[in-house]
Amino acid sequence: MLKHAYHWRLNEDPDLPVARYVNNWGRPGDAGLIAWENGPIGAAWYRIFPASAPGFGFVDEQTPELTIAVVPSRRGAGLGAELMDALLERARKDGHTGVSLSAERGRTGLYERYGFRSVEEKDGTVTMKAAL
Repeated sequence: MLKHAYHWRLNEDPDLPVARYVNNWGRPGDAGLIAWENGPIGAAWYRIFPASAPGFGFVDEQTPELTIAVVPSRRGAGLGAELMDALLERARKDGHTGVSLSAERGRTGLYERYGFRSVEEKDGTVTMKAAL
């Protein structure tokens, strides 16, 4: 799922440290879920990063950064929305007041429907944040 989530970044730079989104999973502030149908077809998770090692969508040390992925054959059928609904509800229950993410410019429609707004744009990417 990590590869599906960051394929657009990895196509530009295969050496980007995307493993930081899953390495040592289970730290305080980590939460996620997987959509499974004879194997993984989608996943959504969030993780809190320190300022010293920020994620692509870092805004501050209290705001978890969301990652979401759906396998190409299942895109466009509502699975991303189901994953987003469930993960945002989990973030609320965990006491978070906001969630951030990084997206490719021009591919932010799903996130905007969930109240994500741009906080920074650079190098073809948009860092977005939603209040919960």
